[in-house]
Amino acid sequence: MKMLIIRAGSAVALACAVFALPALHAIGAEDYPNRPVTIVVPFPPGASNDLLARYEADVLGRALHGSFVVENKPGAGGDIGISFAAKANPDGYTLLHAPSAITLLPSVMKTVGYDLARDFLPVTLVGLTKFCLVVSPSLPVNSVADLIALAKAKPGELTYASAGIATPHQIFAEQFKIMTGTDMRHIPYKGAVPGLTDVAGGNVSVEFADLTPALPLIQGGKLKLIAVLSAKRDPDMPDIPALAETVPGYIGQSWQGFFARAGTPKPIVDALNAALVADLKKPETAARLNTLGIVAQWDTPEEFRTFIAAETEKWGKIIKAAGIEPQ
Repeated sequence: MKMLIIRAGSAVALACAVFALPALHAIGAEDYPNRPVTIVVPFPPGASNDLLARYEADVLGRALHGSFVVENKPGAGGDIGISFAAKANPDGYTLLHAPSAITLLPSVMKTVGYDLARDFLPVTLVGLTKFCLVVSPSLPVNSVADLIALAKAKPGELTYASAGIATPHQIFAEQFKIMTGTDMRHIPYKGAVPGLTDVAGGNVSVEFADLTPALPLIQGGKLKLIAVLSAKRDPDMPDIPALAETVPGYIGQSWQGFFARAGTPKPIVDALNAALVADLKKPETAARLNTLGIVAQWDTPEEFRTFIAAETEKWGKIIKAAGIEPQ
């Protein structure tokens, strides 16, 4: 996985990346796409997952000279849309844009309609979603160390909000509890924003939250931002520490990626990867994704497969240790 690095001469590198895009006629898929390609998004329109997929559809349409359209299929925490894509023909005409929930669902749901390793080919990682730790202004803490001390002094009395049972928000909080030896009660909501509202109002103590919806409340002084969950500090907020500075090894990482159906011809997968990666390397793309609270990322299909395997193993262990029961 390669982090976005802006340096002198990047224009030359980007031009090389564009010209390196495989010529489809030279790799045995010269007629792709000759009809509209559907990109399945397993969540409703309007969220960052959906907005990023629509941007990718435009990128692929221009790069591969075809029509790429987004189709939202929300429900069951993402399982409905993912399972739909898992049953598509392996011809490159039904693709999937999915967040890291695709690796979590098999551990937190009693049944899902897909097998990630069997049904999908990874194309590329496209971004990491920024997460943060916020606390109620009424809570007498101003740092992660303060929060740990208070939680240990009052075991079970502090509460944390989440976007729902078995969401990344809950899993990040449970990871924090395991790594710090603290105990906080879970208060699940239907989505992250209602929980943030209650944290701001002092009804709940903390939330491990997406940065984008939390930011207006932070800027308005209604939430205290005490850490980001990335491995290092966010360049846009250099004064805010990474949680890992207090809890070594902690990373709360939610990501978004692009997938094709297993069995899709390799030339098509390679062409999709090359088109997306060439765009993700552009500084202007990084800036655009940053407005959605996403850090641009990219890799090869093989690197993405390895990354997914590591993420699945890591979060599976945390889910089991936290005693989160399949729903």
